[in-house]
Amino acid sequence: MKYIPLIAIAVASLLSCNEKKGPSAATTTSPLNGTWKLISAKSVENKDTTITAPVAGQETIKIFNDSYFAFFTHDLKHGADSPAVYGSGSGTYTLVNDVYSEHLEYCTYREWEDKDFSFVMQIKKDTIIQNGIEKIDSLNINHEIIETYVRIR
Repeated sequence: MKYIPLIAIAVASLLSCNEKKGPSAATTTSPLNGTWKLISAKSVENKDTTITAPVAGQETIKIFNDSYFAFFTHDLKHGADSPAVYGSGSGTYTLVNDVYSEHLEYCTYREWEDKDFSFVMQIKKDTIIQNGIEKIDSLNINHEIIETYVRIR
């Protein structure tokens, strides 16, 4: 019986080691979380502008969670009556104020994998405007992109 108070004190001490002191760390949810549809895109290279989206018969979506993104492009007729089109990619991202940086881990175009890109991102209610430079020296790619997405989920 004389050990019961000592055991109670030992258990209380161990339990207190797991207590969180002070305010708990707040988790932040990215304003990008959700599913977005690409509604327009253009590429600017050497003062030449090319409209790259929308493309008739194709759709692109981009999905975000708190730290990861994925994008998918496909033809809307599943390859019937038109060339089959499919492309995708995914990776990690950060958003600090209006600076959106992504690390492309996986991509249908394998030469784009393991590349980092930085963009300015404007978030206006249900619309994202993303613009910045895509540069990959080994592929001779150096252009500005401007993409506009609307939230669908």
